[in-house]
Amino acid sequence: MKNWAGNITFNGENIVAPTSLSHAQELIAGATKVRALGSRHSFTRISDAPTIIDTRQLPEFLEFSADRTSVRVNASMTYGRLAELISPLGLALTNFASLPHISIAGAIATGTHGSGDANKNLASAVSSLQMVTGTGELVDFSRGDEAFGGAVVSLGALGLVTSVSIDVVPAFQVTQTVYNDLPIRSMIENFDAVFAAGYSVSAFTRWRDIEQLWVKSRIDEPMPGASAAVLEALAKATDKQHPLRELDPEACTDQLGVPGAAVDRLPHFKLDFTPSAGDEIQSEFFVDRRYAAEAIEALAAIEGKIKDAMMVSELRTVAGDTQWMSPHTGRDSMAMHFTWVPDQAAADAAAQDVANALTGLDARAHWGKVFDPSQFDMSSYVDRPRFLQLVESLDPNRTFTNEWFEEYVG
Repeated sequence: MKNWAGNITFNGENIVAPTSLSHAQELIAGATKVRALGSRHSFTRISDAPTIIDTRQLPEFLEFSADRTSVRVNASMTYGRLAELISPLGLALTNFASLPHISIAGAIATGTHGSGDANKNLASAVSSLQMVTGTGELVDFSRGDEAFGGAVVSLGALGLVTSVSIDVVPAFQVTQTVYNDLPIRSMIENFDAVFAAGYSVSAFTRWRDIEQLWVKSRIDEPMPGASAAVLEALAKATDKQHPLRELDPEACTDQLGVPGAAVDRLPHFKLDFTPSAGDEIQSEFFVDRRYAAEAIEALAAIEGKIKDAMMVSELRTVAGDTQWMSPHTGRDSMAMHFTWVPDQAAADAAAQDVANALTGLDARAHWGKVFDPSQFDMSSYVDRPRFLQLVESLDPNRTFTNEWFEEYVG
């Protein structure tokens, strides 16, 4: 079995797909080393183990809270599927990653995020979850519990997450407009205005200029004047675009300022199409938003070193959170995403070049994407000791830890 990108072949000797919660408990209780696998949208061996539980056959369910401000679902559900179920009821999720195809459990476990100055990562919308620990027991965590901050962005090390309750809001409409060719110096000088231009903003670049600026705006929120002044100087796209300009944009969500539901605008790609380029490799790094200018300048300076390995890069902003092992814990962040060519050696080398360029900026990496842990200071995660204690208390036999976890985290 391979991951979504095809760059990882899992070594699991026993790949099982339980069809019920009791079946999953039985399998876990009888395993020595086990990891869970959802939509397989990771680019490392984070999900590898002798026994791999493929969660896609677990039953689907949907339950609303009494006040309809949250919904409880099976953790293997994708964000796109959840949106399909709640949209006809006049409800929406507050944010999405660029792909609606990813599973809820995998996204929250790795700190995956969307974009927006006021939008925290996807894990921050979780109000409770249930998991099966290494002994097969069920454990529940709720927002406000002492260990909740370590239970959601768990890196898969605490157990198999089986159900998740997620905050929902009244449905809202979003437009998506693409602007072209923003000079990178203008991005640096107007960073706050650019990323305040919409509810969610993405800047695509190959580190010479900003080739495309995707502004996703709620129709009930006006654009700040400073943002409008910056965008007025740019060419507004008159045709639909793909983040990789040379690719067909058919798979992308609708643009050109046409209003649509949040699920149809906030992700970059439509649920019923093959996302992104398909077989690429990805890395992503985060710095404190205060260091955005320094980070952009540092990466522009190494454009020549990484250009052959890079398809495209994307800049986004993420609001800070309190999840212990979240890449955005304790600070508002700028995200720097890299889509690499499907060449593992080239991707590894380019990711190391990026990490070197970010030296001194206290960068963190996306847990599910390519990076070298020796280049990052884990002391940046001040709650890491508490997290490792939580792993020890819930999984003393280390059933859910694997080689990746030991090397990268503890």
